[in-house]
Amino acid sequence: MKLKFIILAFFTIVFACFIAAFTYPDQKKAIPPVKKAPNLLLIIVDQYRGQALGLQGKEHVITPNLDALGRNGYVVSQMVANYPVCSPSRAMLMSGKYPLKNHVYGNVNSETEPYGVELPKEIVCWSDILKANGYSNGYIGKWHLDSPHKPYIPTYNNEGAVAWNEWTPPDRRHGFDYWYAYGTYDRHMHPMYWDTKAVRDSFHYVNEWGPQHEADKAIAYLTDTGNAYRDKSKPFSLVVSMNPPHSDYKNVPQQYVDLYKDVPLASLLKDPNIPAAGTPMGDEYRNNIKYYYACIAGVDAQVGRILNYLKQSKLDENTIVVFMADHGNCLGKHDEISKNNIYEESLRIPFIVSWKGHIKPKTDTELLMNIPDIYPTLLDMIGLKSKIPADIDGRTLAQYMMTGQGKGYDEQYILGAINPPNANSGFRGVRTAKYKLAYVRKKNVVQPYLFDLQNDPFELNNIYASNDSIVKKMLPPLKAWLQKTNDTFVLR
Repeated sequence: MKLKFIILAFFTIVFACFIAAFTYPDQKKAIPPVKKAPNLLLIIVDQYRGQALGLQGKEHVITPNLDALGRNGYVVSQMVANYPVCSPSRAMLMSGKYPLKNHVYGNVNSETEPYGVELPKEIVCWSDILKANGYSNGYIGKWHLDSPHKPYIPTYNNEGAVAWNEWTPPDRRHGFDYWYAYGTYDRHMHPMYWDTKAVRDSFHYVNEWGPQHEADKAIAYLTDTGNAYRDKSKPFSLVVSMNPPHSDYKNVPQQYVDLYKDVPLASLLKDPNIPAAGTPMGDEYRNNIKYYYACIAGVDAQVGRILNYLKQSKLDENTIVVFMADHGNCLGKHDEISKNNIYEESLRIPFIVSWKGHIKPKTDTELLMNIPDIYPTLLDMIGLKSKIPADIDGRTLAQYMMTGQGKGYDEQYILGAINPPNANSGFRGVRTAKYKLAYVRKKNVVQPYLFDLQNDPFELNNIYASNDSIVKKMLPPLKAWLQKTNDTFVLR
């Protein structure tokens, strides 16, 4: 009798386990709890279009280090900068909110300063949350989220009709303990910085290419000799914000220019959306494309130096690495000088996440991801999902990236070229994997656009028609998004 009872109990347990396995299949795929808080290294560059990443195979670029990072990480090919210009994109990254909710709905400068266009001091950034949860935070490079105020800092980009550059006081650094940064400054061969303890009038210049100097500083931060940069007893988060390949493209060391000296210019002019030679934007492209690629090659080399040190010091064993850009660059394509427009070269950015042993390598050509999603996704990966504020616009995609479970977005939303304080300016749109619908207001006239991104990837043909079934399907979610984000833009 006792033996029969044991056998019956055994089969009862086996059957229960069998039922549980099929009843709760996703439990096996859940993100495992973080045993030791990971470090975070976020490298952001400026004006780097997503098509110009070697592993994408679309452009003649030399990016061996980024290609290696991508082959060992998670590449989001359909990542967009929802507002493709510097300050709004960076504010979305830091706040997890869209521009009309985080107040940075135009570039931060003296023209937009009267309208409060800067990152609010009281807004809760992901870096604030990391600081409150035991992290040492460092920021190196371009910030561009604080408005210039009189008397303006005496730098070249504050001397014209519009002032651009400003110091960030300690109480506006959003949890970053180590600070080696500037507002915005485009003389890449002679950059300027404020360090952690510097006051407003004590910035300094460096006679070295910006990305190279910033890589030196990043390696010094990671090395942390004498605990001069961070508390080694704590996990760290480090942002390295490099300005190139932002213009001026010719502000780049000759060694990177020489990489392209034997490349025929004609081989770089095959895309059909490059204007003809002899036109202003056609010549813009031809005069700068090799230098743009040289900047990209130089950035790649400096990112490689940082990643090599991370590996040599074994910090890569538990560090989440993110590489991204704030927006892309047309460089003359579509007759657009650079960014802040509706085209793919402006919107699409490189985005790579790598975390050894936690994220399986993949190039994802389907996931639609947005800049505000980075904030909750990183906090979720780190193990701080419960700390994500309820009022942000971004959504965590950590589960999707780490386990393959869950669902991404059906569409992405875009906006830009807003002229504060008039929110009813610029463009708004919605993008799916197949189509892009956009409305562009110029001189109070709205021009609608619809592009078939699969059959017309260079966006040569506007197929918009007001009664088109595609427009009717895409318009309602765009209107709902405008309402959700407090956007008063009128589509007609």
